[in-house]
Amino acid sequence: MVEWLLDGLLVLALVVTAAAALWSAELFRAVVVFIAFGVLMAVAWVRLRAPDIALAEAAIGAGLTGVLLLDAVSHLGGKRRRAHKPGDGRQ
Repeated sequence: MVEWLLDGLLVLALVVTAAAALWSAELFRAVVVFIAFGVLMAVAWVRLRAPDIALAEAAIGAGLTGVLLLDAVSHLGGKRRRAHKPGDGRQ
């Protein structure tokens, strides 16, 4: 019973972090939530008894990709994402 509760909470946390990363208005916050999603995904792979995939997810998904995205955000200066609106003069 406790295992089912843990798995349910893990799935809920994965869905919430994925939605938060997608709908975040600030780039830095979106990247941090994406890293948290990668860590949770690694835990999910451990629960599925796939430690090799969990290590790859933690190293590549949360670690390397997270660092590269944080570096990209720092080069952008923390600018907010804005949707392109027709006729606003931006290309």
